[in-house]
Amino acid sequence: MLKIDGCVVVEGKYDKIKLSRIIDCPIITTDGFSVFKSPEKRSLIRYFAKNGGITILTDSDSAGFKIRGYIKGFVKNGEVRNVYIPDVFGKEPRKRAPSAEGKLGVEGISDFLIISAFERAGVIGKSDIPKEKVSRADLYEDGLFGGKDSSEKRRRILSSLGLPENLSVSGLLDVINASLGKEGYKKLLGTDNPNPPPEGGTAEI
Repeated sequence: MLKIDGCVVVEGKYDKIKLSRIIDCPIITTDGFSVFKSPEKRSLIRYFAKNGGITILTDSDSAGFKIRGYIKGFVKNGEVRNVYIPDVFGKEPRKRAPSAEGKLGVEGISDFLIISAFERAGVIGKSDIPKEKVSRADLYEDGLFGGKDSSEKRRRILSSLGLPENLSVSGLLDVINASLGKEGYKKLLGTDNPNPPPEGGTAEI
């Protein structure tokens, strides 16, 4: 099992059941949007943020990003790490119909892709050698935002990394600096793969 510092925050009980087979750390559920109205749950999340840090792992749909943003907003102190699952379309076996956006949630993603997502975020498998950071200016100069074709270029990069298509520029920058650094980023630009990796595999960087 993966040993994770602090705790991992997920949306629902089925996500928690899924992760409990993969990671060894406390897992807190937001119970969907219920965290918006639960001072007790927010207090618990703040506590872990200041004592070991929290790792947020929500679905890659708009609801998941809304919950993620809300948590980052009320956690003013401590460490917040983000893990993003890729966009995989389908339906969980226990559900009668796909989600509104047709994407699998955490519970429906393969163990392999979840482990890859933790590795990509730099939460596990960290190197003791510090990586040179990439800046927003670097992304701008390379045409990943602020330009005519920036959205499409960014989409290809997100796809090659197995990240959700609606991840923000800041989120992309966080992932790059956590897992690649400037050297890995430059290699990525040279081997940009416009096709998303299939479930159960990752694109070569």
